[in-house]
Amino acid sequence: MATNQRQTAFDPLRKLATRIVNALDATEATDKLVKDAKTINNKIQGKRADNKPPKPAAADTEAAEDKKISVSQQSYDALIENYGKLIDLVGTEPTYAPNETELQISTLQANLGNLKATNTAVVNAYTNFSNARITRNSILYAPTSGLVDIASDVKKYVKSVFGATSPQFKQVSKLEFRKVK
Repeated sequence: MATNQRQTAFDPLRKLATRIVNALDATEATDKLVKDAKTINNKIQGKRADNKPPKPAAADTEAAEDKKISVSQQSYDALIENYGKLIDLVGTEPTYAPNETELQISTLQANLGNLKATNTAVVNAYTNFSNARITRNSILYAPTSGLVDIASDVKKYVKSVFGATSPQFKQVSKLEFRKVK
C-alpha cells in the first residue's frame, strides 16, 4: 500500500518539473538560470544533457559503441533531491511568481514534503516487511527447531511407529515440506 501511494505521489512529478521550467523561462530570469533549471529537469526526466554516444576507443570500436555509462538518476531519493534543487533554484528568481497555485513555491515545497513522507513510509514499511520475513524464515527453516525440520522428524517418527507401508505413514508422507533457498 505504501509503495502504491508513493507511486501515485511521484507520477505527476516529471510533468510538473517541466511546467516549472517553462514558468521560469517565461519570467525575466537569466539564460544561465533557465539553463540550470533545464539541466535539473533533464535529471528528473532521466535524459542525458547531450544525446551523443560516447566516442569509441580506437582499438575496439564495436564494443565501445555499445557501451554507454548510465546517468539515470531515477531512484526516488534522487528524484526528491533533484526536485528540491529545482525548487530552490526557482526560489532564487525574484520574478518567479506564477498565478497557478500548483506552481507557486509554497505549494511546491509542500509537495516536496509529501514526496519525502511517502518515500519514508515505503522505507519504513520495507524494513518492517523485511524483519517479518526474517522472523518467518527463522520459524520455518531454523536447523532442528524450524517447522520444516520438525515436520521431517514427525514423518520419520510415524514411519518408525507404524511402518513404511502403513496408512498412517501414507497420509503424512504425501505432505511436502522443503527448505527454500
